[in-house]
Amino acid sequence: MMRNDVDVLIAGGGFAGLTLAIALRQGLGPSFSVTVADPALGRSHADDERASAIVAAARRLFETLGVWDSVAGEAQPILDMIVTDSRLDDTVRPVFLTFAGEIEPGEPFAHMIENRHLVDALAAKAKQAGVILQTAAAGSVSHDGTRVVADLKDRSTCAARLLVAADGARSSIRAGAGIATHGWDYGQSAIVINVGHERDHQGRAEEHFLPAGPFAILPLKGHRSSIVWTETTREAERIMALPDDAFHAELEQRFKLHLGEIDVVGKRRVHPLGFFVARSFIAERIALIGDAAHVIHPIAGQGLNMGLKDVAALAEVIVDAARLGLDPGAAAVLDRYQRWRRFDTMTMGVATDGLNRLFSNRSDVLRFARDVGLGLVDRVPSLKRLFIREAAGLVGEVPKLLRGEVL
Repeated sequence: MMRNDVDVLIAGGGFAGLTLAIALRQGLGPSFSVTVADPALGRSHADDERASAIVAAARRLFETLGVWDSVAGEAQPILDMIVTDSRLDDTVRPVFLTFAGEIEPGEPFAHMIENRHLVDALAAKAKQAGVILQTAAAGSVSHDGTRVVADLKDRSTCAARLLVAADGARSSIRAGAGIATHGWDYGQSAIVINVGHERDHQGRAEEHFLPAGPFAILPLKGHRSSIVWTETTREAERIMALPDDAFHAELEQRFKLHLGEIDVVGKRRVHPLGFFVARSFIAERIALIGDAAHVIHPIAGQGLNMGLKDVAALAEVIVDAARLGLDPGAAAVLDRYQRWRRFDTMTMGVATDGLNRLFSNRSDVLRFARDVGLGLVDRVPSLKRLFIREAAGLVGEVPKLLRGEVL
């Protein structure tokens, strides 16, 4: 088997893996070799209808890496947001909390963008930066002392000083390293669809808290929105099995008609929801990022952005170490990454878990208490500004790339 020696091998070519590869090459130059291995790199993303919220800190990262300009025209800024709390059959949905969408004048706190545009831009930038893109998955992993050796599914071998697992929630790298995960299923599933509507959304995002879970309407370019619709798993299965006209009736009951007539655009998708965090974000010459390290409830829209925070922190740690002549896969280097990210991840995970439990229930007592709380927050501008900066990823020990600074 042919063996290639590199400095860093990244298993997974999604947002997190490609972004890390670009950041390392730009930070350390052509002498630092980076390979990304993922069979999806050889596939077209033209039919990928998923969309993601990119918060301000993540957008600054992409701007710093020179990626954002190529996708900015496809990104829809979120200009304001409203939060409601009601029952499904309530005629009126009172608004308890509103957020202006700017963290600084002219800088929205988030953008919505379809995944295919951003993944394609990242892959093109990675090629331009000299990243080796390998269209094969990483298989079994072994160690030879100074390197971790991964057998790729194309029958080649890659030996790296550091292996980064960016291969998703069912990470084979994490499992092979014997890293356990701790967490639970929520008994909920998210139905994800795109819809078209008659009227312009004006860049407004809406989060309707219903007893089964949040129903989020997130603006896309044009007269379109992305829907993240949470139900109990059994109810989600029932709704997904409905014929088109019955499915439309269920959707319209939750969406309402404030944007005129609506139509489903593309496929229905459903994802089971849970919360888990890896017991450790590191092992011998291995680091976990993104969904391989943590999965949280989408109630706050922070899952992808937490993964990009992992990327920015790990890139900064590796670049700092390499410039000092240190081994990027050394235990002390990886320990700095874990100390930086694991506590923050647990804090966000606990917060989203608490929000889901607070809002996804039928208790009138809890409903009254949370509505009073939302109303109080809405009347305290300084608290609202803090929440919006937290949502934008700009609170706490923020890595350089998320502040818009080069490594």
